[in-house]
Amino acid sequence: MWTQVSALLLPLVCCLWSAEAQTANRQSIWNNPIQFNTKAKDQCTMTITGQGDYTRLRLMCQSQQRSYWCEYIGQAHTCGSYNKNPRHYFVQMMWGLRKLHNACLGPKQIKPHMCRKAGDESQMVFSTGSFSRTSPEAPTRAKPAAQPARPQPQPIRPDSTRQPKAQPTARTNSQPLTPPVESNAKRLAQQYCWRSLRGICSYFIGLVRKN
Repeated sequence: MWTQVSALLLPLVCCLWSAEAQTANRQSIWNNPIQFNTKAKDQCTMTITGQGDYTRLRLMCQSQQRSYWCEYIGQAHTCGSYNKNPRHYFVQMMWGLRKLHNACLGPKQIKPHMCRKAGDESQMVFSTGSFSRTSPEAPTRAKPAAQPARPQPQPIRPDSTRQPKAQPTARTNSQPLTPPVESNAKRLAQQYCWRSLRGICSYFIGLVRKN
């Protein structure tokens, strides 16, 4: 009789223990935040809260130089492995975030390895943060505006279309032509007069020719 009762009660006790263990595990991640340091030595704290069917993760980080925060939200409970060990789900998230210089600049959708076979609704999705995800981690100095280049003086080129000026031609002093009459008189004087009288002959022949 007792053996039969024990056989019936044992599965019920196991189910109650499993449910109690899951509840305790959930309480452990809600009441005991996960802490870690980033690659840039920022001290971060992961706080998990439940809001209806959604699980919310708030990540807060600070150091001597800066502080920032961000939130992820998702339906982690749709993953069977999460229901068995919720804390390990977020521990696996933490393993990836601690490798970053800024823990809030991780992937916008994070699905831990333990839920790789679950649907996308089980992943945690970036919701909001203290800064825009498109902004860089550190401000960059604006590059100085380029100074306009100074115009370079253009070399003066001769105008190839300009016609060269015509050089004035020098006037040649043309020798006056010898009158044909005088030329004929000299020629006749050379033919018919002695050499000593050629000048007089030429003169008289010229007078005769003109008349």
